[in-house]
Amino acid sequence: MNKPPDHILVIFGASGDLTRRKLIPALMELQKIDLLPQRFAVLGIGRSNYTDLTYREMISSHLDEPGEILPLLHYLSMDPEDKDSYPKLAARLQELGSQREIAENIIFYLATPPSLYATIPLFLSSKGLLTESGDIWRRIIIEKPFGMDYTSAHKLNRSLLKYLKEDQIYRIDHYLGKETVQNVLVTRFSNGIFEPLWNRNFIHHVEITASESIGVGTRGGYYDHSGALRDMLQNHLLQLVGFVAMEPPTVIASDAIRNEILKVFQSLRPITGDAIPKQVIRGQYMTSHVRGEAMPGYRSEEGVPEESRTETFVAMKLFIDNWRWGGVPFYVRTGKRLPTRVSEIVVHFNASPHPLFCDQQGSSGKGNQLVIRIQPNEGILLKFGMKVPGAGFKVQEVNMDFHYKDLADSYIPEAYQRLLLDCMQGDSTLYARADAVEAAWQFVDPILKTWEENQGIPLHGYPCGTWGPEVADQMIEGEDHTWRCPCKNLADDGLYCEL
Repeated sequence: MNKPPDHILVIFGASGDLTRRKLIPALMELQKIDLLPQRFAVLGIGRSNYTDLTYREMISSHLDEPGEILPLLHYLSMDPEDKDSYPKLAARLQELGSQREIAENIIFYLATPPSLYATIPLFLSSKGLLTESGDIWRRIIIEKPFGMDYTSAHKLNRSLLKYLKEDQIYRIDHYLGKETVQNVLVTRFSNGIFEPLWNRNFIHHVEITASESIGVGTRGGYYDHSGALRDMLQNHLLQLVGFVAMEPPTVIASDAIRNEILKVFQSLRPITGDAIPKQVIRGQYMTSHVRGEAMPGYRSEEGVPEESRTETFVAMKLFIDNWRWGGVPFYVRTGKRLPTRVSEIVVHFNASPHPLFCDQQGSSGKGNQLVIRIQPNEGILLKFGMKVPGAGFKVQEVNMDFHYKDLADSYIPEAYQRLLLDCMQGDSTLYARADAVEAAWQFVDPILKTWEENQGIPLHGYPCGTWGPEVADQMIEGEDHTWRCPCKNLADDGLYCEL
């Protein structure tokens, strides 16, 4: 892979948790594999009163092995909300570029509160720091959330497009940087055995789970204004739906792939009115003991109101109204304080039309499953029936699997490492586009508004350490069909389970 062009990476929020835990370690890994530009510098921006030297010392204290990244780090103390500070930023960038003989290419990373997403580009633009000319480029990376509903997302996009072109804006979703998410495309479109079956004629339903065993911790104040639907489903999980359901792109290129994902979002059947309580189940974790340890309920967490009705679990049944997926339900669930941390996609194929054999439990109608494990212990697993040795024709379910850890070179890059490199290379394939972000919000908005307006819609409690409200188990239709339980099956699958 070629080195990216020379440039300066400017990080707003440089002393924050995201920069320390994710961005600097990602840059360190890129440096180790020689994929940083030949001439490169990082300029951290924040209100804290660091110098270059004290900033490097602070970052070093959070790293096990700082390596060679520290000399590339610089710092400018300024208030991003103060318009009069931006001439100082422009002068520092010019000075840094001259000292290190770096071209005028710049990436601005907004690791800041969302309230600054419109303010910073406005002030950068006012000083000409977003202007491109000739081979000189300027890009900006924005963390989620991209708005809190359709109206705010649309307003943010319109604001950004006053100062930037769409191809300068990189809306980062770290889920799309995961190796196994990208492998969904390869599994589908490079294997002739899968793509002919990837439609309503052969697939009974699709199931997507993203569970966390932790609670909200110290983020209760933020989380209570978000909830599971906004925090996870509207962005991460709908993007996974898009990858699973999209049509084959004409080429593997940014716009071609993102065009197909947009078409999926535009084909989502709206969930409104009386369908919402039936197709969307929300829950909130309650106090319980898990493996002998007392776990607090959500309303007992720091910063959470005593009467909070914010959901920490959501399960949804959705349909994609197009030729490929007409009538096939997609079941999506995510939650906190569930039994284990796991994210996976499960494609449930139809059972054979005329069942001839029974399994060891006497059932004859179970279909094959393709499990795509996103995290942890990434891999792909296919479940199918084999004859039990001996007399008769009893069938036993067996697994054919692939684990990334079994590769001779099993290094799997972190999501931020891949996504930062892509932005440096000018590849926006794994970044969200404005129209897709707005289409996702248009699908979710009616649900959020109905929850706010109708207090009679249940908010189900569930004990910590369980798979959410029991009513969610009744969502999946069909005999012998229910949510796949990763904890129960992981020991058999040879994958991973924290239990």
